[in-house]
Amino acid sequence: MSRIFFSKNLVYNNMKKTFKYRLYPNKKMKKILNQNLKQCRFIYNYILNMRIEKYKKENISISKYDINKIITQLKKENVELKNIYSQILQNVSDRVDKAYKNFFNRVQKGETPGFPRFKKHNRYRSFTYPQNNGSFKIIDDKWLHLSKIGKIQIKLHRPLYGDIKTCSIKKTNTNKWYVYFTFECDEMTLPTSNKEVGIDMGIKTFAYFSDKEIIENPKTLKKSEKKLKKYQSKFSKEKKGTEKRKKFGKILCKIHEKIKNQRDDFLHKSSRYIVNKYQVICIEDLRVKDMIKKDKSKDNLEKHKDKLRNKNILDVSWSTLTQYLSYKAEEAGRDLILVNPRNTSKTCSGCGNLVPKGLNDRIHRCDKCGLDIDRDYNASLNILRLGLESLEVNAS
Repeated sequence: MSRIFFSKNLVYNNMKKTFKYRLYPNKKMKKILNQNLKQCRFIYNYILNMRIEKYKKENISISKYDINKIITQLKKENVELKNIYSQILQNVSDRVDKAYKNFFNRVQKGETPGFPRFKKHNRYRSFTYPQNNGSFKIIDDKWLHLSKIGKIQIKLHRPLYGDIKTCSIKKTNTNKWYVYFTFECDEMTLPTSNKEVGIDMGIKTFAYFSDKEIIENPKTLKKSEKKLKKYQSKFSKEKKGTEKRKKFGKILCKIHEKIKNQRDDFLHKSSRYIVNKYQVICIEDLRVKDMIKKDKSKDNLEKHKDKLRNKNILDVSWSTLTQYLSYKAEEAGRDLILVNPRNTSKTCSGCGNLVPKGLNDRIHRCDKCGLDIDRDYNASLNILRLGLESLEVNAS
């Protein structure tokens, strides 16, 4: 069964978006920002511990309202907490509450989630101003003023528009600082296109379109894998706490950050290209978790093959592409249809005959109608057909 996300008949009055900008704090500002993170982490762990102990002793849960009163009392007693904006600390309480709700929601669904954990110093990296009530503002397109922190240089590489709701400050593993503005704005629909496309996503070829266009797999991880293995080996050989281990750890963080940035850049550009060109976009509804193979009963050779395949599947990031396509399609007024991928490669796009194939069979050859085409191209034609059928059924 296909899932249709956005229809041409739907009208969106406004939508939420998030823009990310780089911050360049000086030494003084870095110290204050790190102090904010430290105190937020302390409050997070304090609240989590309090909720756990309360449940163990009295078998009851503390309400968010009571927690906020406790935070207010802590702020009066702790000098360092007085320098933290009050709504930032309330947002920390919201995070703990959200972690609990997500945990119990997953339990009810029959999943086995991990219980909310205490945060180490390198695991708590952001804090949020949840309301735009003058607590943050941009000055002369060069500075970001944060309440109880001060002015920080910001690079506005693109203009902000709409009604800004929240502001989040985040520190990366490589000690870079970013700000995330969430805002509401009117939809910006693109001119209607008369083009429709089915897209088969794969590993050898990242995307094969039903109009025979191809997007090659950039293999971002493979390009940096040699360097990654080199420093991972050096890192693991050093003893914990040594300066050399810290040095190699920083290098590893930079390599991972580069891989992530390259992958995100590729996926954003690819999704933007697809949304700009096509009105109806049909793609596979891939369940990546179900595709990852972990069979302990296999021999070492088979385990190695599965490991390589799993690594390649995670590297192409099909789920992230679907996510980027979904919100870009919503904003542009496009139709995004997620098609059940079952037998899309095996079914003949010419006559509907089922042609069994292995993973290494790259050509589709039908004994019934004689069709002889690329396996991925055949799949893309089937995806387009199934997507358009779903759209017609939904319209009727």
